[in-house]
Amino acid sequence: MTIGKSEEQVLLRKSSVQTIGEEQIQNPYTELLVLKGHQDIVRFLVQIDDCRFASAGDDGIIFLWNAQTGEKLHELHGHTHKITAIAPFSSSDVTEEKADLIITASADRTVICLTVLQRLNVWLSGGSDLCVWNRKLDLLCKTSHLTDAGISALVELPKNCVAAAVGKELIIFRLSATNHQSEGWNIVEIKRLVDHQDNISSLVSVNDLTFVTGSHVGELIVWDALDWTKQASECNFWDSSVHPDVQPEIKLSQSPHGTSVQHLASDKECVFAAVGKGIYVYNLKMKRVIACQRTAHDSSVLHIEKLSNRQLISCSEDGSVRIWELREKQQLPAEPVPTGFFNMWGFGRANKQANQAAKKMQENTPVYFLELVGDLIGHSSAVQMFLYFGELGLATCSADHLIILWKDGERESSLRSLTLFKKLAQNEWIRAIEEYRRVCKLGAAIKENQRVHDLKEPCK
Repeated sequence: MTIGKSEEQVLLRKSSVQTIGEEQIQNPYTELLVLKGHQDIVRFLVQIDDCRFASAGDDGIIFLWNAQTGEKLHELHGHTHKITAIAPFSSSDVTEEKADLIITASADRTVICLTVLQRLNVWLSGGSDLCVWNRKLDLLCKTSHLTDAGISALVELPKNCVAAAVGKELIIFRLSATNHQSEGWNIVEIKRLVDHQDNISSLVSVNDLTFVTGSHVGELIVWDALDWTKQASECNFWDSSVHPDVQPEIKLSQSPHGTSVQHLASDKECVFAAVGKGIYVYNLKMKRVIACQRTAHDSSVLHIEKLSNRQLISCSEDGSVRIWELREKQQLPAEPVPTGFFNMWGFGRANKQANQAAKKMQENTPVYFLELVGDLIGHSSAVQMFLYFGELGLATCSADHLIILWKDGERESSLRSLTLFKKLAQNEWIRAIEEYRRVCKLGAAIKENQRVHDLKEPCK
């Protein structure tokens, strides 16, 4: 299916957010495949390998798909309630036969989140307590009852540790094997961090030294992953005066209650935060926001990811998927220091030195901005998340029960042409073989007739 002009696109774009014209030169996704099968909201997509992914949602069904063709490979049933988490689990033991597991959690047993500790070859489930399991689905150990609210998110840390978000608290646990055969396990609470002012809504591991948390009131805290101390924080995403150097844009009246950190992603240098209706780029070295779009979508941003290039993708409750590019702003030369009456008598020397220092700092500090380069309109309801498959395209899932595979139109056209040429070449080769066989048969028939004629000739 090829994307064209539609009344829906016109209606959806009548808002205060940044818009893009029909000619989206930098947006390659001009074709799409619609995948049907789910009967309710599709909330989760997980990548299994380079060309397969699984989907799950409120209907309790898991589908396995081919990312290239959109073919439905498997349909898995087992849950009686909506699925609350899904995670792939590949074997790390070279002696075992290669097998990919898909682990799912559901509201039928009140498990909220899952995480796989690949280095330990175990996986964890979080709910009212924290449980540790092996690949054979044996329960190795568990904590005592933590809270009725339950664990909302988990992230792996170095030294066999894991951070669990429980309400406003961040609890650090350590896993250890009780013997060399790793048949017995212990899980011990090490520390509780209570720096957040509201419930923690998202966690992301940056590297072996750093992880980041976000809360429902827009707090972002950068943590040391080894000693669990707070390294930096950002608590004023909704306040435009805090980020005066980001690009000017249309600003809506936002309050702290409308700026929940819905999702976090990282590329080792920056953290990308989906906060309320906006997206923010927080530089870990500078310890500040370097670029943002406070009204990136009409509704809350639910998912954000950084691609291998300088592009970001975000999706929203408004049903849109948008592509952004992080660019460096060309800075204008600083204004010269004014000369006048006060400078004549030396009163302006201190200001001159200060201005020179400010000018030097300004020249050495790059300023970035986010430019909208693509707008994908295909879903009729909230887009929950997406997966990026590189050359194979982009997969999105939505509350409209659909999954859409967005394809690079130019690449797909080239592949179709190549396939057609191969078929034509194959047909030509087949025709050539058939012609050769026909000629051979004709030649054989002529020879046979000649032989019969030669045998009859002496009889005359």
